[in-house]
Amino acid sequence: MSSTQTVQPKITVLSRDQMERVHEYSLQVLLNTGVRVDSAQARQIFSQGGASVDGDRVRIPRELVEWALKAAPSTVDLFDRNGNHAFCLGDDRMRFGIGVTVLNYQDPQTDEPIKFAREHMVKTVRLGNTLPNYDVISTVGIIQDYPPEQADLYAALEMIANTTKPLVILVSEQRLFPVVLDLLEELGGDLTSKPYVIPYFNPITPLILDSGTVSKMLTAINRGLPIIYSNYSMSGMTSPITPAGNLAMLNAELLVGLVFSQLIKEGTPIILGSLPNQFDMKKMISFYDPQSILSSLACAEMLAYYQLPHCGTSGGANGWGPDLQAADILWMNALTSIIGKSGLAPFVGDTLGAKAFSPVSVVYAHEIITQSLRFAAGFELDDASVALDEIDQVGPGGNFLITEQTLKNYRTAYYNSPMFPNMSMESWVAKGRPDASKLLRNYTEKLLDQPVVPDDHDDLLAKGEAFIRRFASG
Repeated sequence: MSSTQTVQPKITVLSRDQMERVHEYSLQVLLNTGVRVDSAQARQIFSQGGASVDGDRVRIPRELVEWALKAAPSTVDLFDRNGNHAFCLGDDRMRFGIGVTVLNYQDPQTDEPIKFAREHMVKTVRLGNTLPNYDVISTVGIIQDYPPEQADLYAALEMIANTTKPLVILVSEQRLFPVVLDLLEELGGDLTSKPYVIPYFNPITPLILDSGTVSKMLTAINRGLPIIYSNYSMSGMTSPITPAGNLAMLNAELLVGLVFSQLIKEGTPIILGSLPNQFDMKKMISFYDPQSILSSLACAEMLAYYQLPHCGTSGGANGWGPDLQAADILWMNALTSIIGKSGLAPFVGDTLGAKAFSPVSVVYAHEIITQSLRFAAGFELDDASVALDEIDQVGPGGNFLITEQTLKNYRTAYYNSPMFPNMSMESWVAKGRPDASKLLRNYTEKLLDQPVVPDDHDDLLAKGEAFIRRFASG
C-alpha cells in the first residue's frame, strides 16, 4: 500500500523567524556593547581581522561574524584513540559523556562526599568506558591527593589509560595545558589527523574573553585540535533573568569564540554551546530547571541554524545524589535533548550543585539515556509492520501470542532494564519488597568492581608515569 516510513518524535523550540531575531539581537550586543578582551595578543588578532578595539573593549561587526560562520566546519569527526571513527558531531544523533571537573566523589552506598582522589579518577573513567551509551569521557574531577603542579597530568594519564573513548579535557592549571597535550600525544599518538582529544574552554560570563582562555585556545588551535567553547551562566546574576535576554547574550558570547577561533586559524573545527543555569538569590546556589533546559534547547537550535556543531548541558547539578529531585531533570534533559537539536552533552554525573560526582547518578542516567534513545528511534510504518493479514487471522477475541510477528520480535519489542526487573506485585512481595534505590546502588558497585579496562592499560600507565617524572625533574 505504501513505502516504509519511520515515525520519529521531534521537538522544536524556535521558528526560523525567531532564530533570525535572536541572531540580530546578538549582533547588536557585539557591535554596541562589545566584549572585554583581557589579552593584548587577542585584541591585536581581533583588530587585524576588522574588529573595533578601544582599550580592552572589542566590538565585532556583522560582516566579521558572517565570515566566521562560513569559515567554520559544519561537522567535527571524532575518533577513539585507536584511530577508529567514533561519531560525527553536527551530522549525527545526540551524544553523551561523563565528567564535570568536581572536587568531591560521592560514595556509591552512603552518598558521603569525600575529596576526589586519583583512585576515583580510575574508577569513574572505567565506569564511563564500561557503559556503552557514554560516547566520551570528560575530566571527571580535580585530583587532590597530588600537588597542583602534577594533578592535571595524572588526571589525563588515568583518562587515556582507562578508556579508548574520545576525551574531553579540562585543565585547571593553565601552564600545564600544553604539557597535558604533550603527554596525551606521547601516549596516544597524533592528536590532529584522527582527533580523539577535545579541549574544553569557558569564557567568563558576562562578555569577557579572559587571558587564560585565550592562551589555551591559541595552543590548541595552533596544534590543529578541534575545540569546545562553552559558556556557563546563572540567570539574574551573570546573565539576564529573562530567557530571551539570556539567549541573546549567551549566543553573542559564543559568536565571539567562533570569530576568534577562525581569526587564529581559518577552518578551525569548533563546537559551541551554553550551560544556562538558574540562580537562587536567597540561597546563593545555581541549579537547572525546566526553563534552563528550554534555553539549552534553544541554544542548540541556534547552532543548527548556524550549521555548527553543538555542545550543551547534561542536566546535572540538581539533587543530593541519585535521588528523586535529580531524576526529574535528568529525564527531562535527556529526552528533550535527544529529540531536539542538541549534539553533545559531556558532563553527566555531577550532583550537589556540581561540587560532587556520583557514580550511581552516572549509572541511573545511563538507564535514562538508553530508554530515551529507544524512544527517539521511533518505529517503522509500512505494510509489513502493520501486518493486516495477521490481524485478520487472529480476529475479534483472539490473541497474538504465537503469531509470526510476535515470535520474530518479542525479544526486542520492549526494554529490559539490567537493574530494575519487571515483576508482578506478588513476585515483588515474595522477593522481600526490593528497594529500587538499593538495586541501583548494588548494580553500580558491580560495574565498579568489574569494569572494562583497555588491554594496553599497564603499558600506557608506565609510559605516562615516566613522562611525568621527567617533567617533574626537568
